[in-house]
Amino acid sequence: MRTTNKRAGRPSAGRSTGRPSGGRSEGPKRAGATRSSGTRGAARGAARTAGPRGGARTGAPRGAARTGAPKRSFAERPAGVRSAAGTRSAAGAKRAYSDRLSGGNKLSGGKRTFKHTKGDFERVRSQIEEREVSAAPMKARAQAYTPKPRQPKVKGEEGVRLNKFIANSGLCSRREADQYIIEGLVSVNGQVVTELGTKVFQNDVVKVEDKVIKGEEKVYILMNKPKNCVTTTDDPQARKTVIDLIAGKCSQRVYPVGRLDRDTTGVLLLTNDGDLTERLTHPSYNKKKIYQVFLDKNLTQKDFEKILKGVHLDDGMINADALSYIDGDHSQVGIEIHSGRNRIVRRIFESLGYKVVKLDRVYFAGLTKKSLRRGQWRFLTDKEVAMLMMGSYE
Repeated sequence: MRTTNKRAGRPSAGRSTGRPSGGRSEGPKRAGATRSSGTRGAARGAARTAGPRGGARTGAPRGAARTGAPKRSFAERPAGVRSAAGTRSAAGAKRAYSDRLSGGNKLSGGKRTFKHTKGDFERVRSQIEEREVSAAPMKARAQAYTPKPRQPKVKGEEGVRLNKFIANSGLCSRREADQYIIEGLVSVNGQVVTELGTKVFQNDVVKVEDKVIKGEEKVYILMNKPKNCVTTTDDPQARKTVIDLIAGKCSQRVYPVGRLDRDTTGVLLLTNDGDLTERLTHPSYNKKKIYQVFLDKNLTQKDFEKILKGVHLDDGMINADALSYIDGDHSQVGIEIHSGRNRIVRRIFESLGYKVVKLDRVYFAGLTKKSLRRGQWRFLTDKEVAMLMMGSYE
């Protein structure tokens, strides 16, 4: 007779619910209860007992060798002993590394130290003493040597020509200086010099008619040349010159760089620097100049293009580098040219049937007449002088 559970209304004997009951023991579950050999825990224990991959474990604690002997560190192994894998022991590695270090270097506490014997220091000291002994004669000769005073020269290593030195003093021109030399009126260091081309230096004493002369300080003057003024130092016709405009205000004797016609106005440079004058006026340097031209009539487009392409003059072909009308007025043009021929701008327009009423130079050697009224002048700034010396202009 089957009994029925009063709580659930289910059979209580044998759990005949269709599931096998032989895999577990009867009775309630309690903490710590072990499983039979058929459970998962029993299977895992059997696998561990068998050992991984067929090898039985000895049960030795972790970290110990499989042979049962305690595991030693790498540094505790005997010096020079190699393991089965061919690695070097700690002591052997230290000894091999120390052998590679020069000068008996050792490893101490992970830091590099140097250990030298007394013989090492004696050897180094003897080497230093030998070097000092061998260098003693040379050192004595160097201490006993007294260099000869070298005379500074006026310019460069070759000195300066005597006539140029005299001209730079402001006494006269180079041609007049040559005449003084030929006549025997010039002496250098007490000896009369009559040969042209003689060069002198800064420490030389130069006398002209028993008067000692010295080279003058270089002076550079920018002037806005007025009309009815000639660019010469002395005019036989007693006309006004550009030198008259600075008379009494500049002690040095200066000269105009290039020439401007009596009726031409604009930028004019005056200086006593002969080398700079030559660089600015010699045709081979071809320095840019810009003029403002006022014509008696309008310049036609045909003649405009002809001036750019080139016109024939008595001394050859010439063309403008740039040409433009000014403010839309075809009777006023601006012309840029590099040629240094005499009266070249006036001749260009006269060859085409035009008359130049007024000619004004507005640019020369990187200089302009800005802030200078007609007839005014000023000394160049250091920056402007440096620009001229370096040639950093067109």
